[in-house]
Amino acid sequence: MSDDQRIVTASRVVAAPAADIFELIADPARQPEWDGNDNLGHAPPGQRVRSVGDVFTMELTKGAVRENHVVEFEEGRRIAWTPAPRGEAPPGHLWRWELEPSDDSTTLVRHTYDWTNLTDQRRFERARSTTAANLQASVDRLAALAEATE
Repeated sequence: MSDDQRIVTASRVVAAPAADIFELIADPARQPEWDGNDNLGHAPPGQRVRSVGDVFTMELTKGAVRENHVVEFEEGRRIAWTPAPRGEAPPGHLWRWELEPSDDSTTLVRHTYDWTNLTDQRRFERARSTTAANLQASVDRLAALAEATE
């Protein structure tokens, strides 16, 4: 991936209602269940995201804690956050989930990793290693979980 390709995306149609899928995404405690990057360790319960400006914490598998600043939010449709080490400003990368209902029981799920605003060159190698395949793994695991509850 060149430096010019700083937006990675994956998607698929999921046989579940958008509201059900969104609940799995908007509750950080559920995110490690379907993380295709195998990077998320644990999030305390009770942090369900409800609006732009919310901040939720996540412990990574290697023990670091991230504060995730919600920068986009539309209930049942879209959520995006910028992660940051605890007590620091976000360095500029963004994770986004978008849901487009096809009908009451089918939803197009799109997952995006965008590092166009990342300026810390020490983070570039890790950013480049986040591929569409990683994102697709997250989408597929999320789909399996959502479809199993239907």
